[in-house]
Amino acid sequence: MRVLLVEDDTALAEGIRVALRREGYRLDWVADGLAAEHALRCEPFDLVLLDLGLPGLDGLEVLRKLRSRQSNDVPVLILTARDATADRIQGLDAGADDYLIKPFDLDELKARTRALLRRSQGRAQPLLEHAGVSLNPATQQVRYQGNAVPMTPMEYQLLHQLLSRPGVVVTRERLSSALYGWQDSGQGNTLEVMIHNLRKKLDSSFIRTVRGVGYVVDHP
Repeated sequence: MRVLLVEDDTALAEGIRVALRREGYRLDWVADGLAAEHALRCEPFDLVLLDLGLPGLDGLEVLRKLRSRQSNDVPVLILTARDATADRIQGLDAGADDYLIKPFDLDELKARTRALLRRSQGRAQPLLEHAGVSLNPATQQVRYQGNAVPMTPMEYQLLHQLLSRPGVVVTRERLSSALYGWQDSGQGNTLEVMIHNLRKKLDSSFIRTVRGVGYVVDHP
């Protein structure tokens, strides 16, 4: 999953980056509102972590601009030191999905992140299950027909992208964006190699190639 972090506190941003990358997320970071506005117009994200007190453009204005665009329902979790009830109401009314007051525990941030992603995908249960494959985002454990399957972080993230959208063709561009983000673009194994590895570990027919478009996990 690809996350955009909008935070002007460098130390806090680095802590969040380390914590979420350990969970397998691909995280891109910007430190001001104008950069966030540009990123959200130009790039697809699965979740936005948004500070409010930003240079350039206030976080609430970034959020309002995001929600004013059609078909942009990416979940937004506000991270802020503004703890007054009126501030929380204002943020939620502007289109935020959740609100976390600084300072916060990183484990709570990770749990809220998982919950928002489940909700955005229309799921109530934490497990992703499909055709004998089970993926647990909380533990990052994958099982096939009940047996644990070892995954590299990139393989896990690729499988997570596909299992989150069963029956939907996920384009190569979206998969590459989710896997590499900005900082790591072009690094590591190619997409084709990782797809090949997943088929070997799971089932050769589990992931179908749609030529010229991308990949899909078909409904059974």
